[in-house]
Amino acid sequence: MLVLHDVAPETWPDYEPFVQAVDALGNVPMTWLVVPDFHRRNLLTQSPGFCQLLDRRLAAGDELALHGYAHADEGPTPRTPLDYFMRRIYTHEGEFYALDEHQAIARLQDGLALFDRQGWPVAGFVAPAWLMSQGTRQALRQLPLKYTSTPQHLYRLPDFTAIDAPGLVWSARSAWRRGVSRVLSDWQCRRWQGANTLRLGLHPVDMRHRYSRDYWLRTLEKLIEDGREPLTKSAWLERQVAA
Repeated sequence: MLVLHDVAPETWPDYEPFVQAVDALGNVPMTWLVVPDFHRRNLLTQSPGFCQLLDRRLAAGDELALHGYAHADEGPTPRTPLDYFMRRIYTHEGEFYALDEHQAIARLQDGLALFDRQGWPVAGFVAPAWLMSQGTRQALRQLPLKYTSTPQHLYRLPDFTAIDAPGLVWSARSAWRRGVSRVLSDWQCRRWQGANTLRLGLHPVDMRHRYSRDYWLRTLEKLIEDGREPLTKSAWLERQVAA
């Protein structure tokens, strides 16, 4: 499963050359994790051209999933060392890490309403940085979504049934992080060689560096050469349900 995180009008220039390269490989459906108002400065409805692009991707067989609403942690100041680490060191974008159930439902419904206005079907929600509070989990049990995910699992909703789906992801903000990510990803690929599925979780920052961008393209090419079938998250999940 090839998954593009943090999809928004301002991140599309990062992704565009990579998406063109993937399209050149043939039929490789992708799951686009779409942020309705990225960092409160990229409201999708104010970018009709980008929305038309997403319409075309849907028509071509790709999937759009809801990826937070603003992809920014707008909560109060962290009160515990753990919360400080998760919300200020690990990431500043854990939008759903500290939300209570009411807050989470409101934000999720806002995102789903935007998808509905655009006529976009949506089966999945992925929290920014995969961080979900207990309130967020309770909210997801009440909404018409089919799945959510963490780095190593997809969860069938509303009961949060866990399905193994290991994933590769890079930290590409600096040269040393990219080097460590390459070593770790190579090790994980060997470890998961016999796994039924593998997710490639890409981020805009990966696309800004040739080293990481080329890695993802080569990895995708190799998986296809090895006989792996590319699927969207929804298509893959439907097969697990049928089985």
